Amino acid sequence: MCPYCVAIAAGLLVAACSGEKTPKVDAATEQAEAHKRASQGPFSAQVQGYDKAKALGADVNQKVEDNVNKVDAIK
Repeated sequence: MCPYCVAIAAGLLVAACSGEKTPKVDAATEQAEAHKRASQGPFSAQVQGYDKAKALGADVNQKVEDNVNKVDAIK
């Protein structure tokens, strides 16, 4: 094997075995911050539309659940 290949293999081995570093920010915080940045960036209309669609879906699901409960109460 060439000396460069041995050096690369050794470097990869050391990097793989060095242990996992913990992230400074948890995933939920990062996701919330990324959503905030996206809603203010060039894709803000798409992100806001997605948020409105999620809210509408939740509203429709709540109304359906309420109506199912009313029907069940009648029986």
